[in-house]
Amino acid sequence: MNATKVAVVTGTAQGIGRRAAEVLGERSYALVLTDVQSCAQTLSSLDALRTEAIEIPGDIADEETARRVAQAALTAFGRADVLVNNAGISHISPAEQISAADFQRVQNVNLLGPFLMCREIGRIMLQQRSGSIINIASIAGLLGIADRAAYNASKHGLIGLTRTLAAEWGGRGVRVNAVCPGWVKTPMDVAPQKAGLYTDADITGRVPMGRFATPDDIASAIAFLADSSQSGFINGHTLSVDGGWFADGSWKAYGCGAAEGCSALGCQRKNTPASGGMLIVIE
Repeated sequence: MNATKVAVVTGTAQGIGRRAAEVLGERSYALVLTDVQSCAQTLSSLDALRTEAIEIPGDIADEETARRVAQAALTAFGRADVLVNNAGISHISPAEQISAADFQRVQNVNLLGPFLMCREIGRIMLQQRSGSIINIASIAGLLGIADRAAYNASKHGLIGLTRTLAAEWGGRGVRVNAVCPGWVKTPMDVAPQKAGLYTDADITGRVPMGRFATPDDIASAIAFLADSSQSGFINGHTLSVDGGWFADGSWKAYGCGAAEGCSALGCQRKNTPASGGMLIVIE
């Protein structure tokens, strides 16, 4: 089976990855999905769109998973036109309390995994002399955000990888860009909010546009960068989809309206976790 356009998307069981797969499916891409969790619901929604899709379960931090995904794309569809490196995890903890094992695990999933996928899918694209790779970084890859040292380091590294591959592969037909989401409201917020680490108001009070990003906001940016007819000369770019968070250097959050004791991220009076940490899957 040889589809016109084929997209490989990681972390497609839920959230941004699932919505990205659906939006690309709506645009007539065939899909190769991978996640450590079942992608059954995503496959069901793609089936309703009459989109060809296959699932290759696995941990992207495992080199063999990247190889299997690339081979599956070739076997099923004969090509790979788009790679979306979306899978990731976060660890919320004061830096002085992060163990080496927790730090390394975040780097393995958020940085090593995307590199392995870029290498394996990139080989296909380089042979074709065409392709678009979109790495899902974060505004945490552009800024420093307290209590997320491992996550921030991985996302800064992913942006560096994006720029390096753009320089290396752009002349060979493969574009590499990054999308930097602001805070997206997803089921992953439930555990840290129940632990009292932040509230909705902490986030919306920090964003000039006064709301969370949505999976649709991010998926639309991904689809734009995937489409060479719309973004064919964009290479090595980091596209912030954050409602103005990164642009806002104000000394206070305008419109926040908070009094003494504000816990908004970036506020001098922010509450931080006193001890322990939290590992969160954010695929």
